Amino acid sequence: MNIQTIIKMLIDSGIEEREAKREVKMLLEHFCNYSEKDEILGRKLTEQELELVKLKVQARLADRTPVQYIIGESYFMGEFFKVTPDVLIPRSETEILVTKAIDLIKDEKLKNVLDIGTGSGCIACTLANRTDAVVLGVDISSDALRIALDNVTRLGINNRAVFRKSDLFSKIRDDEKFDMIISNPPYIPVGTDLEPELKHEPQIALFAEENGLQLYRKIVSEAPNYLKTNGRLIFELGIGEAESVKAFMSEYFEDVHIIKDLSGIDRVIYGRLIEHS
Repeated sequence: MNIQTIIKMLIDSGIEEREAKREVKMLLEHFCNYSEKDEILGRKLTEQELELVKLKVQARLADRTPVQYIIGESYFMGEFFKVTPDVLIPRSETEILVTKAIDLIKDEKLKNVLDIGTGSGCIACTLANRTDAVVLGVDISSDALRIALDNVTRLGINNRAVFRKSDLFSKIRDDEKFDMIISNPPYIPVGTDLEPELKHEPQIALFAEENGLQLYRKIVSEAPNYLKTNGRLIFELGIGEAESVKAFMSEYFEDVHIIKDLSGIDRVIYGRLIEHS
């Protein structure tokens, strides 16, 4: 048995070759402390190490558990974040959202950010870690917030990213105002048939009513009450939702822009709160 044999197990089960190689690499690094450097230097894996990774792959394939849940962490924006089935697995699309938010925070010297639906805290932690902003992450799930607290402790930024249980704005005080509100809300239309791996992720963080638009509509309508003058609102978008969300935002926000991902899909939308005289 060798690494290629294990990769082939994943490919034969319908996982794309590039993804299969990436997953085995993650398992080797986590369970065997075996990196590309070790491979280049000619380090040989023991039979016990290969058997361990094989067993993890078999567990992965038994019920299509995402590999990130098997190793208990996920790589995002240069850091490893703890993940469990209580939180969504951070994805590369969200890196587009966070990268734009970082640019806006730095360019406009924004100081206070609200992250709605923080989940693992990967957005809140990354913004706090890479900018001078203080970030409040809110989530309706107590289990998710425990993971977020673990992640902020890992990064040593407890005083820069803080968390609170709140259903959207329900526990935000009237006198709390933010320079930016950021969110990667649930946006998959209820009833959508998911790939097997997604069924392991928290469904409350995936699905939304109104063809996936419910949370966008709610956040857009309430956000002006919690934003400072010229405050920013920035979202990750679901496929095909950009124009609808832009229409919601245009009632309250100006200079609304959309960013595409590498596949040409409208993936991020942001705007500035309209000033009313």
